[in-house]
Amino acid sequence: MHGDIKLLAGNNSEYLLERIAFKIGIPPTKRILSRFSDGEIRVQILESIRGDDVFIVQSTNPPSDNLMELLLLIDAAKRASASRVTAVIPYFGYARQDRKDQPRVPISAKLIANLLQVAGADRVITLDLHADQIQGFFDIPVDNLYATPIFKDFFALRGIMDPEEYMIVAPDVGATKRARLMARYFGNLPLALVDKRRPEPNQAEVVNIIGSVESKKLLIIDDIIDTGRTIAVASKALLEAGAKEVRVAATHGLFSGQAKKILDDSPIEEIVITDSLAIPAERRPERLTVLDIAPLLAEAIIRTHDARSLSALFL
Repeated sequence: MHGDIKLLAGNNSEYLLERIAFKIGIPPTKRILSRFSDGEIRVQILESIRGDDVFIVQSTNPPSDNLMELLLLIDAAKRASASRVTAVIPYFGYARQDRKDQPRVPISAKLIANLLQVAGADRVITLDLHADQIQGFFDIPVDNLYATPIFKDFFALRGIMDPEEYMIVAPDVGATKRARLMARYFGNLPLALVDKRRPEPNQAEVVNIIGSVESKKLLIIDDIIDTGRTIAVASKALLEAGAKEVRVAATHGLFSGQAKKILDDSPIEEIVITDSLAIPAERRPERLTVLDIAPLLAEAIIRTHDARSLSALFL
């Protein structure tokens, strides 16, 4: 048996930890996370966690300091004799580099998995991995949660249920499984696929639309919005093909580079994401809605601590 639940977070996910701790009904564990004068990260846990079940919340989006904070917190917890250390990573950075698609490139997602294990993580809880097979990069348990139920509850209130009027769209082949799951959640809504190619990273070009979208209201489902070009190009092509309107639901909103301008200039009616990442106000598109994932993560932490199944969180 593990001891009490103890909650920690890096600077990048402190906003999320506060809400998770409130849902669970315990205070976050006190710690120091600062910088030495040369920029090195300093970590110290200020409370005893000996024999306890420690959960460390941190998204590992750039800069790399976010990942380094997580690794140092894990190491500090293991050296403080925690019974178990679980890395709760709402956004798993480097997940898009999960294979060798060109000569002489790293498999960065595998490297991150190795680093987390060497640091001392006993378990990982994450949200909508870009590629499900990344779970196989680990030799420890990985729970990959889905934000689909959160989106389902949100859009159900909008009345997106009628198969005569609405349709789910996968913006590329990689998003097909996620889009199919959402379509099933809404009573088997019809599904369309945008067939595109990437001339270079962060560039998208629509080649074909598979499925008739004429006179339909569309909901594009994806896991990540980075530069916004993919969904901007896709939404324009879908409207040109006769769609009435286009909305987008994506778990992680990076909004890098010119994403705000690209998305504000696009014909997208609404963009819905989760708060897996802290997004500065100046990078948020105008037609953005952010959904809270703290209840989902809090429930996952409680169930993990109590050795109960997480299957109910996928329904």
